[in-house]
Order: sequence, then structure tokens, then C-alpha cells
Amino acid sequence: MISTSLARQLRDAGLRWKPLSGDRFQIDRPELDADVFTISDLMIEPHEYSTGTVLGFNGTTEWALDSVDVADALWLPREDQLRDLLRSAFVRLERHDELYRVVLAAESEGEERVYESVSAPEAYGLALLAVLERVSA
Repeated sequence: MISTSLARQLRDAGLRWKPLSGDRFQIDRPELDADVFTISDLMIEPHEYSTGTVLGFNGTTEWALDSVDVADALWLPREDQLRDLLRSAFVRLERHDELYRVVLAAESEGEERVYESVSAPEAYGLALLAVLERVSA
């Protein structure tokens, strides 16, 4: 799973989320950073309204939260989602010693771009962040 910090950076760089079953998220408040939720058709469902998407907590008894606006949630994309978002820029994932390396295609006649981290999802996230930052620059 990617870090909360990287998830915030991705969101701030323009990554948008359309909630689907199986997606993980946090409520973007410091006091709830340790809690990770998973969208499930039975427990947490996205509800689309003309004013935006709301995540409804169905049958949650541990604490009193009926729903949260998707803008107040922080998506924690999975490894497969991050890889898919890289699209054709993704070349390969490598393991080197204790690090994972995501290799992206070279831009024009340059070198392949490499992003490293101790976890594969974090390396994918760093690569996606670089792509998003290039697009918005």
C-alpha cells in the first residue's frame, strides 16, 4: 500500500478518483490517518449525486459515521491500479537488492526513467507522480 503522504501528493498533482468496490481510502483528517477503509458493496458504497459523490457507511457499528464526501477521502490506489494509470509509459518492474524499481519509457531520445522505493506500490506511485507533474508543468 502506498503511504498517506504519497497519496496526498498524487491527489494534489491531479489524480482523480472514481470510487469502485475494492478501493482503499482514508478519511483525510490527521486524527483518522491510521484508519484505512475499503469500499465494499455491503459496507461502504459510493453514492452519486448531482452535487458530487458521497461514500455511504452501511451498517457500520464501530463508530457513528453515516457518510463522507469523496473530497474528504484520500484514495490509496493499489499496485495494479497505479500500473494501469501509467499506461504505455510503464516498461517494467525490477527488484534490485532491497529496492523495487519502476522503469518508464524514455522521453524522445533520452534514457529510461527509473523510480525506486522499498515497496513496489510506492515505486509505482512515485513514477505516476512524476508523470502527473510533467503533464501539469
